[in-house]
Amino acid sequence: MTTSALVVKGYAAGLPSPVSSLEQYVQAVRRIPPLSAEEEKELARRWRLERDLDAARRLVLAHLRYVVVIARQYFGYGLPQADLIQEGNVGLMKAVRRFDETRGVRLVTFAVHWIKAEIHEFIVRNWRLVKIATTKAQRKLFFNLRRLKASSNALQPAEARAIAEELGVKPEEVLEMEARFAGAEVPLEAPSAGEEDALPAPIAYLPDPGATPEEAVLQAEANWLADEGLRAALSRLDARSADIVRRRWLAEEPETLQALAAEYGVSAERIRQIEAAAMKKLRAWLTQGMNAGVPAHA
Repeated sequence: MTTSALVVKGYAAGLPSPVSSLEQYVQAVRRIPPLSAEEEKELARRWRLERDLDAARRLVLAHLRYVVVIARQYFGYGLPQADLIQEGNVGLMKAVRRFDETRGVRLVTFAVHWIKAEIHEFIVRNWRLVKIATTKAQRKLFFNLRRLKASSNALQPAEARAIAEELGVKPEEVLEMEARFAGAEVPLEAPSAGEEDALPAPIAYLPDPGATPEEAVLQAEANWLADEGLRAALSRLDARSADIVRRRWLAEEPETLQALAAEYGVSAERIRQIEAAAMKKLRAWLTQGMNAGVPAHA
């Protein structure tokens, strides 16, 4: 199934497009009832084993509300809200295409990474001023600087050094990014009057002050799972188990059990057992970390 096929199937169900009417779209997706764990598992099984497009469509539709929740966190970048939601929907469709219900994780948890990744890529591609955000560490700085600043005042050297250390960049890069954020607010693509060659100043990123508790919890869990929590939990696994999990779960094109079995010189069933045991440990460590409010430690 291609992404475009899911788009067609999704909007054929009577949903308005967010581009044509954002308010109607948001209202429509909120009216779609969520799936129970049993319904989600059955639909995912039908898609994974039978390539049932209707099952995939229902999985996508039931999770569009979460894309809106996540996309709202990025409205402050000055890009069209409808476009952010559309990009998030593409990420959701990619997640559905790769989802495996036998691994014991709900689709919304699995899909958060794909939704955020598509939105991040869209923002970086379209916000012309973000020229230094070319590495993973610099992109992390771009999306986290506002959150890490202690106040709205200019960064002091000590605070800049602390942020740089946490995000793995140079203090000079932190100060440069802050200077970009602090520029005068003008239309994103329109130069200032009389300055045709001037770059547009950035629109400061502000977190949504009206976030609901559901949104705040989802965002916090997504950030933690995608960064510190998952990295710390993976470090507790033995090298073979960690490699299997990364290549089965985190790769753009996941490896098959048969390919890994051939590489490690064991049966596919043995690889499945190692994977299942590793995922059980990861779920336990991540749950402990989320309940404690801190990452799991080795």
